[in-house]
Amino acid sequence: MAGIYGVLGVSDTERIFLNTLGQSAVYNAINEYMAMHNAELAATLGVFVGETTTDFKRRYFLPGGGRLQNMGFSPQTAPAAVKTSGYWDVAFPLNEWGAGLAGNRIAYAYATVQDLAREVDGVRMRDVATVRYEILNALLGSTQTTFVDPINGSLSIEPLANGDSVVYPPVLGSETEATETHYLESGYTVANISDTNNPFVTIVNELEEHFGAPTGGSNIVTFISSDITAKTQALTDFVAVTDMRIQPGDDTATVFGLPAGLPGRILGTVCGAWVVEWRHLPATYTVSIHLDAPAPLAMRVDPSYTGLGSGLQLVSTNDKYPFTESFYSHRFGVAAANRLNGVVMEIAAGGSYSVPTGYL
Repeated sequence: MAGIYGVLGVSDTERIFLNTLGQSAVYNAINEYMAMHNAELAATLGVFVGETTTDFKRRYFLPGGGRLQNMGFSPQTAPAAVKTSGYWDVAFPLNEWGAGLAGNRIAYAYATVQDLAREVDGVRMRDVATVRYEILNALLGSTQTTFVDPINGSLSIEPLANGDSVVYPPVLGSETEATETHYLESGYTVANISDTNNPFVTIVNELEEHFGAPTGGSNIVTFISSDITAKTQALTDFVAVTDMRIQPGDDTATVFGLPAGLPGRILGTVCGAWVVEWRHLPATYTVSIHLDAPAPLAMRVDPSYTGLGSGLQLVSTNDKYPFTESFYSHRFGVAAANRLNGVVMEIAAGGSYSVPTGYL
């Protein structure tokens, strides 16, 4: 992404004071730069967030299971009416996240473009960290929470499928709707991961039973914390991504068709799943998603008619001094939408899944 220097049309080696450029020019340049930041962030985290929405609540209707009725060879009566039923409800929070400008009119009178670049990059980093945390919070938290919306009242924010009363469509091999739990515990520690204790077998099966098990494997990705990396690479079924400095031999199994836009480092494949080391995951946790199914989360933003804008932006509180009397703002909320497309596994032997410290 082009830096703030490029947006302002100046060199990063020039010592230019902000007042030389003018407040309006600086203000507009920052918001242009933030628009590029927002696009880059959306592309990176799009694997988790399938859409932005202005809805505060949504209902997903389900097709149901069962079979057709046997009417015999020459039926004399019409079949009994069958009503398709079943649904799940989700809701989305909406909060404002922000950062104030660190300075007054005197400080900015002496500030240079280099000072501005350092401040803007700091805000960008904090924004990425905030969005990433909210995404992880929505995935790792296994219980329903309540968000008090000043306009729409109390909203029930749902996690991924967590064994509640919602009945989902039949899985592969079944004809009956059933509840689902996608928060799992392995039953063994990271040190005991082996070909016998292989968490990826369970993870892949949990997603394929909902989205299909095609010949050749599914497009599933499992993000793992760095403490799980070595044990994963030691599995017999693990095939590593080829080192860019090494030309593999003719009889060497290699990985191809790497998915793009994933955060973290793609290690290889195991049991039909891409394995990505993502160091922002808490230790002993994995998050898995089917890349060919609708993403698990949705992001709520303000309706366009409010004029509040979307993404990280610099908001002015004074038309005459748009830069020095402003603050950084990002209004959004993240929650589960497709409750079936996500499996979270804790690699532990405590008896049941537990939410990691620091998350809901």
